[in-house]
Amino acid sequence: MSASIPRPHVEELRERIRHLQGTAGRRRLVLPFGIQAIDRHLPGGGLALGALHEVAGGGHGAIDGAAAALFVAGIAARLHGQVLWCVTRQDLFAPALAQAGLVPDRVIYVEAGDEKSVLVCFEEGLRHGGLGAVVAEVARLSMTASVTRWRVSVLPATPLPVPGVGRPRWQLELIRCRAGESADFEVEACDGTGRLALPSKLAHGPAAKEIGRRRAAG
Repeated sequence: MSASIPRPHVEELRERIRHLQGTAGRRRLVLPFGIQAIDRHLPGGGLALGALHEVAGGGHGAIDGAAAALFVAGIAARLHGQVLWCVTRQDLFAPALAQAGLVPDRVIYVEAGDEKSVLVCFEEGLRHGGLGAVVAEVARLSMTASVTRWRVSVLPATPLPVPGVGRPRWQLELIRCRAGESADFEVEACDGTGRLALPSKLAHGPAAKEIGRRRAAG
């Protein structure tokens, strides 16, 4: 989180998220990835809905950052309703989001001047019950209220049997999972419906046992 963001504002945002997450005693709805190796690491068998999830690129470069955005887009694509996406500058490529299943007419873009304004727009979006998802892009936001924290890194594309570019692959790291375990996954990037897939050699070969291995405590 940028040092310029006032602490009281962050506390208000945390309180808002805690309110949204105040579902103790009720069964929480989840969004499964549809990949058993991933879903079994998530309480309830999927991403908790109505909760905060953090996603970051594995490195500091634009390539991993773009992969993280596409991972988020794939998740949002499988939810119902409009998606509010808050940014500080025009750095989203709508055709790429569409390839991950999130078509332009479902996205409401808000360009704010700084991260403080992004968080204000994010909080306003959380108050709006008719949105399918709310996304805020900030450089750093340490927030203990998050349910999961993910890191996405680009891997070489899946080879094709003929010359051409194969489906992109990602190293997907579940860094933090409340009431669950951290793990690493090698996946094929989101398709046109927002769904991930396992590379065939991992889904069917002897390396399958390595999928979703528990991360060593560091």
